[in-house]
Amino acid sequence: MTSPTALPTALKLGTRRSALAMAQSGQVAEQVRQLIGRSVELVEITTYGDTSREHLAQIGGTGVFVSALRDALLAGKIDLAVHSLKDLPTADAEGLTLAAIPVREDPRDALVARDGLSFEQLPDGARIGTGSPRRMAQLNHWARSMGRAIETVPIRGNVDTRIGYVASGDLHAVVLAAAGLNRLGRLGEATQLIPTDALLPAPGQGALAIECAAHNVVLADALAELDDPFTRAAVTAERSLLAALEAGCSAPVGALAEPHFQGAAERVTELRLRGVVGTTDGVELVQMSITGPTPATRTEAAALGRELADEMLAKGAAGLMGERDL
Repeated sequence: MTSPTALPTALKLGTRRSALAMAQSGQVAEQVRQLIGRSVELVEITTYGDTSREHLAQIGGTGVFVSALRDALLAGKIDLAVHSLKDLPTADAEGLTLAAIPVREDPRDALVARDGLSFEQLPDGARIGTGSPRRMAQLNHWARSMGRAIETVPIRGNVDTRIGYVASGDLHAVVLAAAGLNRLGRLGEATQLIPTDALLPAPGQGALAIECAAHNVVLADALAELDDPFTRAAVTAERSLLAALEAGCSAPVGALAEPHFQGAAERVTELRLRGVVGTTDGVELVQMSITGPTPATRTEAAALGRELADEMLAKGAAGLMGERDL
């Protein structure tokens, strides 16, 4: 166990109020309790992204779910905060440190459809709900590749609200992050875990970020024991790609870094990074991949993301990111 010297008797962990945020923050709180032998109190904080009813692309997307939590950290109202990593801006926050990125959950997207259907089984013209331009672009492209058409319908709300559109018959299906469903104990409601060859996740999807004040070195060092080096390298590469594309979390950009296995022994020899940018109608898509050494340092992982971004920009990715109509 990490020495608890200089740590407060009770730690305050800031979290959004949603059921998913509370569930994942509660899991981290338990890990912290076991790690440093201190009680952890969840402090519910409302963010702008929680109160606004506009779609993320309209309110800017980047940082809308984290700014209030970061303000509370800087003001000393909480000791640490837990974020969904895909919600974090790619730029470092002054005065804060990303103390740990725990082992990543399943990064894939999940389909929740009527009658237990998969995407391939949905009827032509099916109405599929998602608030993500990234998902819209790839789902429309996937449908087009099968010679079919779908209608992507912009939605927002918590998991119950989104799945409710399917239960009520308003939509044929909705697409959600598999990690979120799993953390809520509801993965069984998914009718398909969508393969990443068809739908690349958002950069950092499935991973959590634990932040604390940069000056709180003792706490940061303690939390670092929750860090998973491979997950950090993977999401660093993905977020570096996003940053180099000068795109925010509401842009139609997907990315995933995974181990690449080689040889009869299937040894991990490389880190493979895939990226995609597309118009929301799915007509135009730039999909590319690159490999680098593993285990990768943070610097090497970031360089891998920038290199792939350069290649994608050379293929016209910048022009596609301007298409964000919902």
